[in-house]
Amino acid sequence: MKVILKDDVDALGKVGEVVDVKDGYGRNYLIPRNLAVPATKGNLRSIDHLRKQQEIRLNKVRRAADHIKNQIEKASCTAEVNVGEEDKVFGSVTSQHIADLLLQQGIEVDRKKIQLEEPIKALGVYTVPIKVAADVVANCKVWVVKKSE
Repeated sequence: MKVILKDDVDALGKVGEVVDVKDGYGRNYLIPRNLAVPATKGNLRSIDHLRKQQEIRLNKVRRAADHIKNQIEKASCTAEVNVGEEDKVFGSVTSQHIADLLLQQGIEVDRKKIQLEEPIKALGVYTVPIKVAADVVANCKVWVVKKSE
């Protein structure tokens, strides 16, 4: 069965592509979920319209992501932590802490999008990448300082 994709489908194709799929997959999954339409002559003529709509949608998402990226890169997060002898940090600064620090500045970020390889366990300045959108990554400065008593 030939179908025209109305949305990007992983491991299958991008918007506007004509792909050949098994009948059951097309009838029972792609078409009911509005991910594809049957490749008829009339639908083949409307491929350009689908591509233009998707391009407009992607541009809106990309502009919003760039705006959030600029906000994140302007923000400076300071995490105050308790320390012991020889400036040994008690606990660590995790992606949830960083998300909370950004939220205090009015920037809402899902903690799962913060790409912290491992929790921060030492004092200093760190650059933490945050995935805002599929191809937009913001770098946030995180200052880990000693809590003043």
